[in-house]
Amino acid sequence: MLVSEAVGRALVACGVDHVFGVVGSGNFHVTNAMVAAGARFVATRHEGGAATAADGYARVCGRPAAITVHQGCGFTNSLTGVAEAAKSRTPLVLIAPESVEPRSNFYVDQEAMARSVGAVPHRVTSPSEAVAQTVAAVAEAVHGRRTVVLNLPLHVQEQDVPDGALDAVALPPAPSPVVPSPQDVERLADALRAAQRPVFVVGRGGRTHAARDAVRELADRSGALLATSAVAKGLFHDHPWQLDVSGGFSSPLTAELVQGADLIVGWGCALNMWTMRHGRLIADGATVVQVDDTADALGAHRELTFGVLGDVAATAAAATDLLGERRTAYRRPEVGERLDKELRWRDVPYDDTGGDGRIDPRTLSVALDDLLPAERVVSVDSGNFMGYPSMFLGVPDEEGFCFTQAFQSIGLGLATAIGAALARPDRLPVAALGDGGALMAAAELDTVARLGLPMLVVVYDDEAYGAEVHHFGPGGHDVGIVRFPETDIAAIGRGYGFEAVTVRTVEDLAPVRDWLASDTSGPMLVHAKVTSEEPSWWLEEAFRGH
Repeated sequence: MLVSEAVGRALVACGVDHVFGVVGSGNFHVTNAMVAAGARFVATRHEGGAATAADGYARVCGRPAAITVHQGCGFTNSLTGVAEAAKSRTPLVLIAPESVEPRSNFYVDQEAMARSVGAVPHRVTSPSEAVAQTVAAVAEAVHGRRTVVLNLPLHVQEQDVPDGALDAVALPPAPSPVVPSPQDVERLADALRAAQRPVFVVGRGGRTHAARDAVRELADRSGALLATSAVAKGLFHDHPWQLDVSGGFSSPLTAELVQGADLIVGWGCALNMWTMRHGRLIADGATVVQVDDTADALGAHRELTFGVLGDVAATAAAATDLLGERRTAYRRPEVGERLDKELRWRDVPYDDTGGDGRIDPRTLSVALDDLLPAERVVSVDSGNFMGYPSMFLGVPDEEGFCFTQAFQSIGLGLATAIGAALARPDRLPVAALGDGGALMAAAELDTVARLGLPMLVVVYDDEAYGAEVHHFGPGGHDVGIVRFPETDIAAIGRGYGFEAVTVRTVEDLAPVRDWLASDTSGPMLVHAKVTSEEPSWWLEEAFRGH
């Protein structure tokens, strides 16, 4: 058996069941070996799309995925998606055939490039070690929550592995969760006993079912209100004392209640500039605590009153055991009444700016929220528009929202939605894109259509890179370089095999209603001509952070 086949089969034996990519000469055999071993191969039209689709798949289903690319140029094409996944600590393995001859047209320093975007490089160095090195790469991806680049030199691929190399291949067991010290748990319990207005903010590190349930139980015992970072939106969707997302997407009531907290506890959450609005959501004198199982994460983004090094689920359970009797704290009747009436963005009054052939993006999003089934998975691209689907489209749980925004790149949303759709085929996939990101990633419309995904693609089209228009325009700068002529994006969708409609008013959404009432066996594209007068206050945070 060749190394290429052994590596492919070992990846599947370690639990990798989906591989996304673009196949060329260097990755042909290893990809076919994965398929022969039972993995599903998803061909995308660009390696960047493959990386991001794999990222979306792994985030939503909670299992590792693989990316397969050609050596050199295929690898470099994937790097923006790899950077996003690495920054988000998504468990992925990128299979990167490698030319080690500097005179080759395909030669680049793949190890250095992987490190430069935050991925962890591994390499298969010999036939005798190939399977063990592959297992080690998957183990680091899964147990270390890392994006791993497995370099596979071309000359090594063509060699034979020893007989029995694949016998008993399996992923090693996960290491034991980090147990918090008794002193840290007691300190946390003391802070909760003293707090009158505690707020919990749960991030990526608290998205497991065990962590969610343990944090929820502690919140119920301590009287805390429950918020999330954007990537964990939906985690407490059915809880009467949840605040939805803390940060740039916060509704006015959420921002008010977080600012009113005398204790903020971040659970697997960085409490970064997005989630805390550069610290403006933290009241003077508030106690700020961060719980994380990675020591380097504690206090990385802001000064803490104290940090707790420990697994989120284990720490929350230990604090619950110590806390004692149930407290009311922030869960007062008047707060509950306001949450019922004011929490959702759609309940916040606004002046509709639609007209003259343009629809207000808020009105569009509310109408879509009413039309679409509750069982949905929403994926959002980056750009001036991104707050509207994020704020106005409800989701059933944390697996209903896929948010690839750690690198702030536009153009990732469509591929994100492909991965999310494959991870949750029981739900309607919704891709919310701006015109810039949609046109940047248009090749993956072919992937959606070819896979027969019943996806709704919504393009919020303001014919510009709107973030730059609203950031630089008020200063008197010429923004002509970030404006574009009208493009018939609906026609582009039809060309790829989508049903498509151009939407200028709510009434124009009637074809979407008809599509939903059908068997939705194919995709639908909504080309929404949205008003462009409304600046995105959430992206003001982005420019502050540059």
